[in-house]
Amino acid sequence: MKPNIIKKKEKPAIRRILVIRFSSIGDIVLTTPVIRALKRHYPEAELHFLVKKAFRQVVLNNPYIDTIHTYDKEDTDATIRSLQAYQFDFVADLQKNFRSRKITGALGKPSASFPKLNIRKWLYTSFKLNTLPDKSVVDRYFSAVKKLKVTNDGAGLDYFIPVEQQTVQDDIPMSHWAGFVGCVIGGSFATKKFPVHKWIEFVNICLYPVILLGGPDDRDEGNEIAAACPGKVYNACGKFNLTESADLVKRAKVVVSNDTGLMHIAAAFKKPIVSLWGNTTPWLGMFPYYGFNDLTTNIAPLLAIEEVQGLSCRPCSKLGYARCPKKHFRCMNDIDVKQVAADVEKLWKF
Repeated sequence: MKPNIIKKKEKPAIRRILVIRFSSIGDIVLTTPVIRALKRHYPEAELHFLVKKAFRQVVLNNPYIDTIHTYDKEDTDATIRSLQAYQFDFVADLQKNFRSRKITGALGKPSASFPKLNIRKWLYTSFKLNTLPDKSVVDRYFSAVKKLKVTNDGAGLDYFIPVEQQTVQDDIPMSHWAGFVGCVIGGSFATKKFPVHKWIEFVNICLYPVILLGGPDDRDEGNEIAAACPGKVYNACGKFNLTESADLVKRAKVVVSNDTGLMHIAAAFKKPIVSLWGNTTPWLGMFPYYGFNDLTTNIAPLLAIEEVQGLSCRPCSKLGYARCPKKHFRCMNDIDVKQVAADVEKLWKF
């Protein structure tokens, strides 16, 4: 008599995966280790990415993504109908807000998100009680793909520049060809931006040529900074698109940056970074990430963090404001510019 053999049921193959992250530039760049790890773990699967149209360029050239979908918050239902046709096998929600949860729920497929730690952030910004982990938000993003047995490869962030969007030598002044400091003066909120007078103070004592980086909205401030040190400072704000600006970041010897998207792109290129922090702090998880570093035990040698310690009002928000709620803006005004210049001098040698 033949024994009864019970065959194990094979798990269905993963054919299509959707990753959701609507915005913004830096947050999307911080998802790239998850994107890369997913594609390498499931090379035959289609990897789809849902993003706001305004930020599509951030992932447009990512070779690990097969299809990019754009999200219109004015018509979430249309986005859902479009996505339902793909019959995804898994959804990784790296946005985790009301709209992303609505989309994930409507798709009705296996899904996961990540610990956003909003209560801990509220305790930190409201009562200055810091119970946040010392790790990058990247490590928390990987919670969303734990069910798929996908882990962090430690290779850091990605940003891809096609040949046609690479800058050429003639795009910058000859005085900067031998090397320059890329200064990212833009930011999503005024309280995350190093003030113009502090930039002027810095460029005057910096030993190296400087290129100012930002969008069209930063052009006037860039002109003011450049006028204070003509010949040494080139204002590139608004003259290049995001990917071209990213290429200038890649070409910089050192990057000095506010807490903004180009800072994370600089980390993707493993550039030395002097990171300037105003009303927010690195403990919120958005510090430059090289694939291994945290804030206490694994300090990145390429990174210098400049922030004012001991202010009772800081951090005042996990995002930012149009102006300092206390009106003194000491979190930025009290940053030691001489120390920033010393950081640049040290990192220039890497």
